[in-house]
Amino acid sequence: MIKGLKAVSYTAAVILALIFLPSCRDKPGGIKKSQGSMIVRGSIGDATYLNPVLSADSSSSDINGLVFNGLVKYNKDLQLVGDLAKDFSVSADNLKITFNLREGVKWHDGREFTSADVIFTYNAITSTSTRTPHSSNFDKVKKVTAPGPYRVIVEYVEPYAPALESWGMGIIPEHLYRGSDINNNPHNRNPVGTGPYKFINWRTDDRIVLEAFDKYFEGRPNIGRFVYKIIPDQSVQFMELRRGTIDWMSPTPDQWVAETSGQEFGSKFNRFRYPSFGFTYMAYNLDNSLFKSEKVRRAISYAVDKKKMIDSVLQGLGTVATGPYPPVSWAYDEGIKDYGYNLREAKRFLREAGWEKDKAGGILTKDGRKFRFTLMTNQGNETRKLAAEIIQAQLKDIGIDVNVRIQEWSSFINQYIDKRQFDAVLLGWSLSVDPDQYPLWHSSQVAEGQYNFTGFNDRRVDKLLEEGRRTFDFKKRKEIYKNIHRILHNKQPYLFLYFSDAKHVIDKRFKNIESAKAGIRYNFTKWYVPVELRKY
Repeated sequence: MIKGLKAVSYTAAVILALIFLPSCRDKPGGIKKSQGSMIVRGSIGDATYLNPVLSADSSSSDINGLVFNGLVKYNKDLQLVGDLAKDFSVSADNLKITFNLREGVKWHDGREFTSADVIFTYNAITSTSTRTPHSSNFDKVKKVTAPGPYRVIVEYVEPYAPALESWGMGIIPEHLYRGSDINNNPHNRNPVGTGPYKFINWRTDDRIVLEAFDKYFEGRPNIGRFVYKIIPDQSVQFMELRRGTIDWMSPTPDQWVAETSGQEFGSKFNRFRYPSFGFTYMAYNLDNSLFKSEKVRRAISYAVDKKKMIDSVLQGLGTVATGPYPPVSWAYDEGIKDYGYNLREAKRFLREAGWEKDKAGGILTKDGRKFRFTLMTNQGNETRKLAAEIIQAQLKDIGIDVNVRIQEWSSFINQYIDKRQFDAVLLGWSLSVDPDQYPLWHSSQVAEGQYNFTGFNDRRVDKLLEEGRRTFDFKKRKEIYKNIHRILHNKQPYLFLYFSDAKHVIDKRFKNIESAKAGIRYNFTKWYVPVELRKY
């Protein structure tokens, strides 16, 4: 999976597409571009909701980032700039943001976007009846008003540091959702947005098709049609890439090292690799008595050789995680050292927690219960499958019996994660630039569909998260998140595994792809295919 903390993180990094128009020149004597091409991107998982208010998974956000806009977005240098807002201002006391909206922006059905849509989206996301993981981003809002059709004023009850970023949330159309149950509105599968691409069709577990929007306010994208093709097996994805039936995929580390570095591959495809803003983890259901003890969770941390996992599973293309902040984040505490692989310490902590080997000398037991659990992960992600198998083998060495279960993506999220019907899961988070992780760790965020699905509850972390949201002094805020990092490292509500590098391989037909702090997708609407290389 990789679930994301805030929609804006996808807006910053996600923009893909395609359509059919006559070719044009960008300047006299320049390269003749094509606006009649198409790109097919492979994905291991299907979307769940094509509604940014409801969606929580990366596949949905990949599509929503193309169909919808927020009021702001991140640029290539990870600076917040206007999107649906042409400009904005923040009051001196940090209690009010004024957004001046673009005029003439059209929804894909031809209706005009106005401040009424912003007010409606805010009311929807803060309604207790809406099943959204994003409502906590607006907890500190006092009121949202619209003095006119192109101005929105947001007032806060107290200073809120991530306030501006939170308005990167995709805005949904009032005229299509008003008076309906937003959780079950048919437009959750047939979206209408203001973004660079409009929805064409969705064949479940097969593909989602988008087409460039002629009247997009920043100009029609060069690539005319975007096809999101669901291929749960990454080996099959790679075969389709080589055959030319898909144009873009994120390869496994094995594929990256063994299959993409040769001259023949390099003559057909470009490779892009950069540090990702996300991490992979094993999360515990903290309501399960097996994992309630901090000593047990620390023992498991000692028993798993992360370095070996990175070398074997990631082919060295990643770094050990000591907590939820990546090394590229300003909130990362480099002074925290990983537990390291130490079976003696692992066994000591398990004994202190009351676990002993059974009479046969095999599985640990306590009060007549064997230490046995199921570790679930999603179908199609070979890297996670291999990581789960390594965990399974290494925990066996200390007397813990792990059953690895691979589950189809949609049911994994909807039936097991959201409903907390699991022992432990192996997943990943895609993170926002701002280090506020309130939705992940605050004890209030445990309802169905919210992100604290482990049930983590710590008063110190709650207090620090709340303090971090209202602190604007950079040095003080940095120390707050370093404290959160230290507590989570000690508490181990997750087994923090690794930060893997982002990897993309893309057919060389596509030009103007530039790597920046925001990755490669920030300028997707400016990618193009020269006329002579048009394939479709």
